[in-house]
Amino acid sequence: MKQTLIIGATPNPTRYAFKAASMLKAKGHEIINVGIKSGIVAGVEIEKPGNVHADIHTITLYIGPEHQPEYFDYILQTNPKRVIFNPGTENDELELLLRENGIEALNACTLVLLATGQY
Repeated sequence: MKQTLIIGATPNPTRYAFKAASMLKAKGHEIINVGIKSGIVAGVEIEKPGNVHADIHTITLYIGPEHQPEYFDYILQTNPKRVIFNPGTENDELELLLRENGIEALNACTLVLLATGQY
């Protein structure tokens, strides 16, 4: 199973980040929720950004490109194997930075990857 950090986690059940957290847990993946909102999603409390976690396989992004620069260092320090840019989060600058640091950048939808067994 792939330990996954969700950036942009929210307790709002209508948001894709919430749906992804729920589906990741249902498929047996360990999740870490990071966001600016407070609450619990899929049984896991949402943390404020800053605590760098080890052994993260995947970071899945649910924040727009305009909010991503403040997360660049955090993402690089976390050093995941890959970062998934969900629809609407694509960012050429971050993608280049990731590749320069040996991190796979993937433009995809976490929900689709999970539903089709490609996660």
